[in-house]
Amino acid sequence: MSRKGLITVIAAAALPIACSPQGHTRVPGAADPAAGPAPEPWRLVWSDEFDAGAIDPEKWDFDVNCWGGGNNERQCYTDRPENVRVEDGALLIIARRERVSGPALPVPMREPGVPVEMRSMEYSSARIVTRGRASWRYGRIEVRARLPRGQGVWPAIWMLPEDRRYGGWAASGEIDIMEAVNLGTPCPECESGVEDQVLGTLHYGAEWPDNAYSGRHTTLPDQARGTHTFALDWSSEAIVWRVDGEIFACQTPGDWFTTAPAAQGRPAAPFDQPFHLVMNVAIGGGLPERENLGGVSEEGFPKTMQVDFVRVYEWAGEAEMPVPAEGCGPEYRGDSSTTGG
Repeated sequence: MSRKGLITVIAAAALPIACSPQGHTRVPGAADPAAGPAPEPWRLVWSDEFDAGAIDPEKWDFDVNCWGGGNNERQCYTDRPENVRVEDGALLIIARRERVSGPALPVPMREPGVPVEMRSMEYSSARIVTRGRASWRYGRIEVRARLPRGQGVWPAIWMLPEDRRYGGWAASGEIDIMEAVNLGTPCPECESGVEDQVLGTLHYGAEWPDNAYSGRHTTLPDQARGTHTFALDWSSEAIVWRVDGEIFACQTPGDWFTTAPAAQGRPAAPFDQPFHLVMNVAIGGGLPERENLGGVSEEGFPKTMQVDFVRVYEWAGEAEMPVPAEGCGPEYRGDSSTTGG
């Protein structure tokens, strides 16, 4: 995750979006019966209602490291129940103010045969992923969550490519379904007077530092205190972001690109390959620390993101889904591509 463009958007009524029925990758039998019937003509193919009393290891894995996410974040991610657990029918991702230690680098960045370097950080949290368990190409992803508030607090629900077909970040893409920074802190330009916005963003282009991104934000009601359903409709024709059923952003293949030679003749690249889901609460880092009050406030910990469910659908209609009537019009468009960040 990196710096996102901030542009006022007009939330509109929910409208259908084009979606291809093929290309879905899933774990057999992974849809939770507790999710109930899918909205027609969608088919529920994977879900977690968090009703089992524990995190399902067949659906979820953990990133455990103190790397800082490439954003100078201040937390160590752990798999401890103090930081991530299921309780009362919800997944809790909990950031705590405490000094903890862990591997300095993620597993893919470690050199084989070299002792693991350790690092200490002043906060702990968790980052839970479906990588290696389930990934999808196209469909609808829905996550219902209540977000933590405070200066320097950075919750996110996002997706990364399973195989990085087009190269390292961000040539193979990143899809940010929802992220927020500094919710509830003073915001003079916000109508409510406090930070109450969430972002939806794509990352693409070349490998860092020649990457690019584009996105938009929308305002949550009630100063972002409530529980909301964040959704992404994703096809070869468009990617659409929704909050509580209302569209707030849309991008089409003409809005993104990748410089990878393997993408030639593939207009939807890099967003034409399976992606897995990531959910985390970061503390600090470049984006939150330079916005609002600046830095990280030590007040109000622990900070918890409560996730009520995650549901993934595929389109089951006889024909492809119709595009929105506006055709992803300018009122839903993100920033023009911005390089770096």
